[in-house]
Amino acid sequence: MPDPATIVAHPAPGRACGACTLCCKVYDVPAVESVAGQWCCHTKAGRGCAIHATRPDHCRAFHCLWMTESWLGPEWKPERAKMVLSLDPTSRNMNVQVDPGQPNAWKREPYYGQLKRWAAASVALKRHVLVHLDKATTVVLPDRDVALGILTPDDRIVVRERMGPGGPTFEVEAIRAA
Repeated sequence: MPDPATIVAHPAPGRACGACTLCCKVYDVPAVESVAGQWCCHTKAGRGCAIHATRPDHCRAFHCLWMTESWLGPEWKPERAKMVLSLDPTSRNMNVQVDPGQPNAWKREPYYGQLKRWAAASVALKRHVLVHLDKATTVVLPDRDVALGILTPDDRIVVRERMGPGGPTFEVEAIRAA
């Protein structure tokens, strides 16, 4: 399994973080003792990272989907959307890290409708749209959202599709690591 810190994404033409630093709040970065849900101590509001030149490889390698995918509109820039989108390099699941200061950001439009469309398109590919708020995970499905609670890195999410009288429905469970 590849180490996410070794997979370097590159910004799309014309994309730059600018004053956006939301990734510095929503992810754990042990190398700088940064805890998800709290601003990294090296973040300078409106200016970016105070240790940018010497930041850890984990930070250096990361670019959110808004930075790498030019088809995402300006409304998806994390400082505006209040969430950071990324693709898991192994599972290809879409991860949506929500700013804990704006816990319902993902449920607002145009975001929620688009997350639902991505969830519908992802089912056939055996991929999922996962919303993370602090340490709790919710799976966005075409027909509903399922809160799974706190997962460990070794837990697996299993989604089963069933055909019902009104069309497909989905069962979700977290398979806990032994």
